[in-house]
Amino acid sequence: MINRECGVYQTTYEGDMALYPAPLARHASLGAVVVLVLLPLILDSHAMALVNLITLAAIGAIGLNILVGYTGQVSLGQGAFMMVGSYTAALVTLRLDMPFWVGLPAGGAVAALVGTFFGIPSLRIKGLYLAIATLAAQFIIEWTINHSTWISGGVQSTIYVPTPSFFGLEINSEHRRYYMVLPVAFIAYVAALNLVRSRVGRAFIAVRDRDVAAEIIGVDIFRYKLLAFAVSSFYAGVAGALWTYYLKIANYEHFTLTTSVSYLAMIIIGGLGSVLGSVFGAIFITLLPIALVYVVEGGAALLGFKYAAIADLLANLRLIVFGGLIILFLAIEPEGLYRMWGNVRRYFRLWPYSY
Repeated sequence: MINRECGVYQTTYEGDMALYPAPLARHASLGAVVVLVLLPLILDSHAMALVNLITLAAIGAIGLNILVGYTGQVSLGQGAFMMVGSYTAALVTLRLDMPFWVGLPAGGAVAALVGTFFGIPSLRIKGLYLAIATLAAQFIIEWTINHSTWISGGVQSTIYVPTPSFFGLEINSEHRRYYMVLPVAFIAYVAALNLVRSRVGRAFIAVRDRDVAAEIIGVDIFRYKLLAFAVSSFYAGVAGALWTYYLKIANYEHFTLTTSVSYLAMIIIGGLGSVLGSVFGAIFITLLPIALVYVVEGGAALLGFKYAAIADLLANLRLIVFGGLIILFLAIEPEGLYRMWGNVRRYFRLWPYSY
């Protein structure tokens, strides 16, 4: 039988402020890290490609959840800020001849500056009006990059980057790309967990719950709203830069409005106000189209249809399922997959007792 703690008693501030104070949680987290590190030893290239896509999506989803889930600022411009990070990394690599580990923070920094600028209206507007403002950021940034040849390089707005390398070792396979993406995702995850537990994170939550009351007790809501936009955009910029090094190309078509909506769906389905929920949402939304392909193809094969006849149906079905799932989770379980995971974990933690 698993040895479970019968209460957690801390005698020091360090123990009380630990990220995982419960022994079982620490052991499970350490085991998860070991599994993630050894994952390329047991998966083939196709499976590793899916894992890489999930890891890339999780970074951007965590950043968006800090803004939307923890600070309560609606945003439809995550794809645009990823676009800024993508092109910044490409330009730093090509024009300044810098390695990818310099392009990553550069993309995040420039995206943070742009995101902070577009976060200025959050002082006066909120809710739907702020969503429209960030939607405008999506179109403005996309138009600027497409029509600035010194940024995008031409009509197709496409920049090709060389294969990234680390100390002479080219990162040219899915397994090697995984070890490029995983450390960034791990740092992003742990940094977000610590951020939301800090004074800044508590200020974010106060602004989300009741900004007027937060201002009365001394929280500078304008400062923390801008900081939330900066942190969220930094995550988006790093994710966009990683996407560029992963595909070896920077193109605006990878970061359209559909991308922003997909990331919003990730945090809603995964769980608003939860770092782990962002990861759950990234896994769910990334694997959903693949699962739909298998389901529709299997159903078509049983009915005797060819794939070409259902290709349009499959493309529209993905959007229909996205919208339906968002409505379903908002109506039935607003806290998303993270709450479901918490219910399961709580059940086994209390089993066999009901209290």
